[in-house]
Amino acid sequence: MTIDARPHVLMCGAYPDWDLQPLERDYVLHKLWLAEDRDALIAQCAPQVRAIATRGELGASAELIARLPQLEVISCYGVGTDAIALDAARARGIRVTNTPDVLTGDVADIAIGLALATLRRMPAAEAHVRSGAWAQGNFDLVSRLYGKKVGIAGYGRIGQAVAHRLSGFDVEIATYGRTPVAGSPHRHIGSLVALADWCDVLIVTLAGGEGTRGLINADVLAALGPQGWLVNVARGSVADEPALLEALEQRRIAGAGLDVFWNEPRIDPRFLTLDNVVLQPHHGSGTEETRRAMGRLVRENLAAHFAGQPLLTPVV
Repeated sequence: MTIDARPHVLMCGAYPDWDLQPLERDYVLHKLWLAEDRDALIAQCAPQVRAIATRGELGASAELIARLPQLEVISCYGVGTDAIALDAARARGIRVTNTPDVLTGDVADIAIGLALATLRRMPAAEAHVRSGAWAQGNFDLVSRLYGKKVGIAGYGRIGQAVAHRLSGFDVEIATYGRTPVAGSPHRHIGSLVALADWCDVLIVTLAGGEGTRGLINADVLAALGPQGWLVNVARGSVADEPALLEALEQRRIAGAGLDVFWNEPRIDPRFLTLDNVVLQPHHGSGTEETRRAMGRLVRENLAAHFAGQPLLTPVV
């Protein structure tokens, strides 16, 4: 009897076919999302599983990690690792990788797109044309982006890419982060409330996790004010969503462009009733070019680990 020597990998969620096919060639895959009884599948494959392939929003819990005694590496399709129990991984010497850089440009692009779509009310304007209402009267006047003061909350890779793109819009930029970035041409403001009070448009690119949970709170939204706009392409957890909904409903801020939410994809239905928001389905990295690059990086990290080579993008 021939023994299959390929490493066993537990997959937490589906990947595109262009990634799944080479993964199926190189590994024995256990597809958790297809299992009728997930607990039974984990119990069955646990003695063999040496790797987890997951996605940013699915992560890998401490409970799951504890159930896999042979686990060596977790490869995450996405830059965010806030849903992965990193402390549990560190305690066991389990390596964790993600897919940074390859999605930076796309997320920065959608931040700019959401800012434009929100201030210029592009979805409502398109509906005005499609419905035939244009024949009865012109669309309402909107707000422009150029000439505005734009605050960027989170000045890492994505925040810097957003600032680079904004440089062509004749805007004034200030940033917020844990520490000022050396060599940045933009003003650093050390308080989110102060940044929101200063700017007209607040673009959020902060990392997720407990350290940033609820940072965009009622105080920040009050400082942004009824003429201020919010764009969030970071994580839903970064915003205090009840406070944000209340601010939008009561017009305490002008509007918001949102790619991320609590309880994705079953978002709070109150968002769907608002005419001052533009909603996206957490699709910042959702281009074929970037998703192919992300999947390739997941596979390359797995291959490097099992070949005993340095990981390409280690987190832990």
